[in-house]
Amino acid sequence: MAGGLSLVADGGSRAAEIRQLPSGLGERWQLPAPPSPTLSELFAVQPRDGGWAGFLLAQLGTRKPLLWVQERMAILESGRVHPPGLPGHDFIHVEARDARDALWAMEEGLRCSGLSAVIGELRGDPKALDFTATRRLAVASERSGVAAFLIRLGGHANLSGARMRWRIASAPSRANDLDSRAPGAPAWDAELFRARGMPPGRWTVGHEADRFHLVAAPGDRALGEERRLTA
Repeated sequence: MAGGLSLVADGGSRAAEIRQLPSGLGERWQLPAPPSPTLSELFAVQPRDGGWAGFLLAQLGTRKPLLWVQERMAILESGRVHPPGLPGHDFIHVEARDARDALWAMEEGLRCSGLSAVIGELRGDPKALDFTATRRLAVASERSGVAAFLIRLGGHANLSGARMRWRIASAPSRANDLDSRAPGAPAWDAELFRARGMPPGRWTVGHEADRFHLVAAPGDRALGEERRLTA
């Protein structure tokens, strides 16, 4: 993975520190990540909020293509992947008939070391998505060294073999230094609610070109809860 997020504000009393935060603005900060490729789950707080895509793609390298699997119901809910909107990313797109076919395509793709990652989008809580299915994806990812990301649109956090589980929502963009009326860099409200070997936490993170860094002092909620909900 390649770094591309910066901390805008931590989660206050609701968040537990994953690692020791830097003491001053501009210092590097490591976004929580598994030590080696495995299965992670991203839950979209709102099914039609596509902010998770920017949060995820900012962390992925571009040297190898992605395998992007969408089941039919996920496409109807949030739309089909649009290649021109992903500059710098080569990917293979698979449209699956249902969740069972999507999980099969993901597992097959994870056996190919020529991929940088496998992304799968599922709608709701399909019967095929049980602990056994997620455990198979996690094992396949760890064996091949290809990261897997399961995107849950409108799903609930049921029993899962995923090593990291996030809730992602779009947050108001950061200020634009060149034009106060224009949107700035994107930002996301990211809550890590389960991770192997790490305590949970919640942060507002923004996108930067090449590194993670702190842009608001720890404990300073630059984007308040009420403002996020309104947005």
